[in-house]
Amino acid sequence: MYARARNLLLLLGLAVALAHAWLPAAAANRQADLPGVLFSRQLLAARHLKVGDVVELSGDPSGANPRRFRIAGTYEPMPDPIRLTGERLEVRLHLPDLLRLTGDPDNPQDDDSLSAISVKLRRPEDAEAFARDWSARVPSIGVRSSVGGETEHNPFEVLSRFHQAIASLTVITGAVFLLALMVLLADERRETIGTLRLIGLTRARVLAQVLLEGAIIAGAGAIFGVALAALTEGVFNAFFQWRYDTSLIFVRVTPSIAWRSIAVAIPLGMAASVLASWALVRSNTLTLVRR
Repeated sequence: MYARARNLLLLLGLAVALAHAWLPAAAANRQADLPGVLFSRQLLAARHLKVGDVVELSGDPSGANPRRFRIAGTYEPMPDPIRLTGERLEVRLHLPDLLRLTGDPDNPQDDDSLSAISVKLRRPEDAEAFARDWSARVPSIGVRSSVGGETEHNPFEVLSRFHQAIASLTVITGAVFLLALMVLLADERRETIGTLRLIGLTRARVLAQVLLEGAIIAGAGAIFGVALAALTEGVFNAFFQWRYDTSLIFVRVTPSIAWRSIAVAIPLGMAASVLASWALVRSNTLTLVRR
C-alpha cells in the first residue's frame, strides 16, 4: 500500500513538472505564431513595453475588434522637422496585417484600392519628366514631384531659405560691427599713419598695409568662429536632441561651410579696413601729425 501511494505521488509530481514545462512552451509557441510589428523607441518607452510583448491593436478609434500582435523589434523614426515637437508614437506593420486591421469588411474591394503611392527614382533629376509622362498616360490620377519647383511642399527648401536669410543678416551685422571697430582703430592710429607718411611711405604702401591688417584680423576672427562652432556643435545637438527626443541633426559644421565663412570674412574685413582708413590715408600729412 505504501509503495502504491509513493508511486502515485511520483506520477503526480512528474505530471505537474511536465505541465509546468509544457504550458510556457505552448504559450511561447502561440506568441511566436502571432504576426510581428515594430514599435518606435518613443512608444516603447512611453508604454513601458519591451520586445517580445504581446499587444492588441485596432483600426477603430474606439478600440473595437482588436487584433493581437507580437512586438518583434524597435526602430528610430526618421527625423522630420515638421513633426519636431510631436511625439513619435508609431507602429509599423506588414502590409497584409495593416489591410486586415484597417480594411472595411463591408467593402470587398477595399483591400485592392490605393489613395496614394510614392515612387523613388534612380535619377531624381528626372522627377519632373516622370510626372509629366504619367500625367499624360493616366489623366485620371494626379502626379506631383517633390523635387524642385514646388518649394511650398518641401520643408527642407523652406528651412534652407530661412537659414540663408539668417546667415545674410548675421554677415551684414558682423560687417557693420567690424567696420565700427576698424574706424575706431584707424582713428587711434592717426599719428602712426602720419609718421609713416613722413618717413617716405606712399599712400599706396600705407593702404596695402591697412588691407593686410584687415585681412589678418578678419581671417583670425573667421577661424576662431569656425573652431568655436566645431567645438560646440556636439553640445547643441545633444541638448536639442534630448529636449525634443529626436535624432535630428541641428548643427553641422562641414568643410565647405568653414571655407565659405573664411572666404566671405576676409574680403569683408579688407573692405571694412579700407573704408575706415580711406579718409586718413588721403588726409594731409601735417594735419595727421599735429593731432
